Amino acid sequence: MLLKDKNILVLGIANHRSIAYAIAQFFNEQGARLCITYQNDRLRKNAEKLAAGFKDPLLLACDVTKEDEVKSLFGQIGEAWGHLDGMVHSIAFANQEDLKGDFVDTSRDGFLLAHEISSFSLTSLANAARPLMAERGGSIICMSYLGGERVVQNYNVMGVAKASLQMSARYLATNLGPDNIRVNIVSPGPIRTLSAAGIAGFRTILDDVKAKNPMRRNVSQEDVAQVSAFLLSDLSSAITGELIHVDAGYHILGM
Repeated sequence: MLLKDKNILVLGIANHRSIAYAIAQFFNEQGARLCITYQNDRLRKNAEKLAAGFKDPLLLACDVTKEDEVKSLFGQIGEAWGHLDGMVHSIAFANQEDLKGDFVDTSRDGFLLAHEISSFSLTSLANAARPLMAERGGSIICMSYLGGERVVQNYNVMGVAKASLQMSARYLATNLGPDNIRVNIVSPGPIRTLSAAGIAGFRTILDDVKAKNPMRRNVSQEDVAQVSAFLLSDLSSAITGELIHVDAGYHILGM
């Protein structure tokens, strides 16, 4: 098993269709001990249902916009496990009105909110995770999208936030490398999730990508989970600061 006895934190599980859930599910099958977070008490029962199939998971609250909750999360992980081997950042949010129309119309508040949750949270979490990873080393991954590299219609402020996330990951890889902590980026192709459904014209995007990519198929949550397991395993021990596209080759195309 790729992740036998590794302690891994997974942030961003929203429902059974989310990428983070598929990652946690596969990690559980690969022998990992999991910590799953939920944002607040209102969402605790949903998190308990989602984590029910995992082996003895830690279930902890954390709103990533609140620094005291981030510190508390890692304090509790330290008390329970002593160390942390890996972290999956699969958190993103933007106001619905900022994911349609023209990017130039993005509000100041909408811009800052998308960046705080989708990008800065990686830096905040990595900083808090560092003491629990420094002794034995560790691996951190975050989820991006091609819209962070190129203009994708209706992705708007989220694309700009994903660009920020990607560069944050590279700077973190440089900062944390001396502690043998690796930081990498996974960039999945479009996948049917509830959050993706909020992007105008998403069905058309799925069909277009399937028709044009080299493999002539859409990717799945499971495709992303397998690559994520590789990046958190010892098999990727010399890989850091890398962006891996899991999109059936769509990113290599020009016109």
